[in-house]
Amino acid sequence: MKDLLYKGGSSVNKTLRKVLLVAIVFVEVSLLSNCGSSSTTEMPAVSLSISDPSNSVLVGQTVQFTATVSGSSNTAVTWSVNGVPGGNSSVGTISSTGLYTAPGSPPSPNPVAVQAMSVADATKTVSLNLTISSPTPQLTSISPTAIGIGASNAAQVAATSTVVTANGTGFDAQSTVIANGTPLTTTFVSAAQLTATIPATLVASPGVLQLAVSTPPPGGGTTSSLSFTVLAVGQVSGTNNPQVAQYSIAPPREANVSVQFGPDTNYGLETWSQPTPAGGGAVSLLVAGMRAFTTYHMRAVVNFPDGSQYLDNDQAFTTGGLPPERVPQLTVTEPTRGLSPNPGIELLDLVPGSTNQVEAAAIDLEGNLIWYYDFDNTGFGTPFPIKPLSNGHMKIAIGSPFVGTNALNVVREFDLAGNTISELTLPQLNNALVAAGSNIVALGFHHDFALLPNGHTVYIVFQQKDFTDLTGFPGTTTVTGDALVDVDPNGNVTWTWSTFDHFDINYHPYQFPDWTHSNALIYSATDGNLLLSSRNVSWVTKIDYRNGQGTGNVLWRLGPNGDFNLMGSLIVANPGPSDWFYNQHFPVFLSPLNAGLFTLGVWDNGNTRPDLNTGLPCGTSGAAPCYSRGITLQINEAAKTARITFDDKLPLFALCCGNIGILGNNDFEFGAGAESVNPFTGQVLEVTASGSQTVWQLSIDNQFSYRAFRIPSLYPGVQW
Repeated sequence: MKDLLYKGGSSVNKTLRKVLLVAIVFVEVSLLSNCGSSSTTEMPAVSLSISDPSNSVLVGQTVQFTATVSGSSNTAVTWSVNGVPGGNSSVGTISSTGLYTAPGSPPSPNPVAVQAMSVADATKTVSLNLTISSPTPQLTSISPTAIGIGASNAAQVAATSTVVTANGTGFDAQSTVIANGTPLTTTFVSAAQLTATIPATLVASPGVLQLAVSTPPPGGGTTSSLSFTVLAVGQVSGTNNPQVAQYSIAPPREANVSVQFGPDTNYGLETWSQPTPAGGGAVSLLVAGMRAFTTYHMRAVVNFPDGSQYLDNDQAFTTGGLPPERVPQLTVTEPTRGLSPNPGIELLDLVPGSTNQVEAAAIDLEGNLIWYYDFDNTGFGTPFPIKPLSNGHMKIAIGSPFVGTNALNVVREFDLAGNTISELTLPQLNNALVAAGSNIVALGFHHDFALLPNGHTVYIVFQQKDFTDLTGFPGTTTVTGDALVDVDPNGNVTWTWSTFDHFDINYHPYQFPDWTHSNALIYSATDGNLLLSSRNVSWVTKIDYRNGQGTGNVLWRLGPNGDFNLMGSLIVANPGPSDWFYNQHFPVFLSPLNAGLFTLGVWDNGNTRPDLNTGLPCGTSGAAPCYSRGITLQINEAAKTARITFDDKLPLFALCCGNIGILGNNDFEFGAGAESVNPFTGQVLEVTASGSQTVWQLSIDNQFSYRAFRIPSLYPGVQW
């Protein structure tokens, strides 16, 4: 019928055809509906796939899974881990969007199954096995790195266990701190930190534990180890010097040890650092620089080669001191408000007065005695001078400024507690001179010695020689001159020099018997020669030493009637004879010798300085009073010229002794020597670079300073 309707004959009315077509469609739909009510509906096919960038993940990390549903308009899925919807903390969790977060430690069993199930068809699932691995741990530091045990006994058992913190990366809940291979009870704090308990049995005696972190597989591994050191706490004891303590400690592995000390637990001062023996062992440090009758706190600082550090227990030490009558009488002032002195301490070589005060001493900048060496003063022995050594000891020449005085006459190396390390006596020196074939007979050590880079020491010694019918001195005249004696570390004499061989006996402005009275000796590192200050001829002389290979010839004489012309400068425009130094002490290089040009400092005592107008010696009738000064001179060796570049004329006259130096802040320091010898008095001054202001002043009563030095501390390389 439908075919007929669509054939479109002209005899059938078009309207009728439409009505009949609608009726036919209705019948067919009804028939189809009746057929469906008696059969099963056929669902479309659903497929599911899962994607993931890898099949493993580290503990605590995340991975994004993606599920793709095809064959259904419903693309939703549900996620589970090991069959647990959404997972849990043991196997890891997964969000509705497929973001998986691994547990804090690998689960058991491992790997886990991550599953996606189609919401449209629960029979459609897909899964992927995922291995949970531990990261490779890295141990970067431990804290503490060392502990001290026992109050004073290295074998004393530690009473409690020790908790140590391990810092690094890649830790997890299965990570364990191990000590010498033995697992410790460990607590997981974070991927960057663990804590562990070291049992008391492992820290009962000094030793070294190697700590590492181990994480089991999958992944994981064992880190490199760090040292955990167990030390017996240090011991503090007294010494022969009541103001010096001895601090002993024995690190069980190689280390460098210093001691911090001060009046409270802020400490503030520190000794130098000393190494243990190879492999570790005992170190004893002398703690010096403390005021008398004062309680000090101190602790050892132990620095290990790996950068770790141990701070020992705080310990207290109470100093003793000298009787009041033996303490130098010192007064410190700071005359110029607002100016601070250069830091450090003052090392004093004091000439004795009528009292039994100590002569080798160090004071702080407030004038307190913080160290002294009480040598055997069995006569008129004077420290000539004291010099700190690079090994932390001191060296002193004890003698007299004049021949014939009942002085001790010995050179000693000693430690800060006053213990003699080695000494050279006058008989030993003379025996060495004989063995060397020298005709010099030393009558005493005096005034100075030069420490050389090769370990040798050159000493100034007295010698005497008789002369007949010298001009103005008929008959026999015994003349006291000076000799230089080079002694190697084994006590052998390797080089000698004598004023009798190299100075003109007919030049004797200070007369006899004390002809030259040399008082200072310095070494020129740039050419290996020596400079000798001879007070009684007012010369600084350069000697051809050349590190022990020189001829001893006098290369030049600086001073009045010497080899140099004193030139005009901004300081002294038109110099005359009175502008030279006279009866000087202590020349010092203030610049390196460069092509024969250098700056020399001199403490100019000024005895016998000619009056500017009359030419008479200062202090005599008709002449101006004497004065002392600190000066610097610019020296040109080739041209033989000297220019005064600094000239600080002080309102005082120091008839003997003294020194000059430049401090770290560019101030000058003058050890002004003896202002008076009846009674003895003296001063030490720090003045500004222009010399116009006094920054720090030390007044000394009943003694005076042969020399005074501002030094950084009592220890090499340490600044207080």
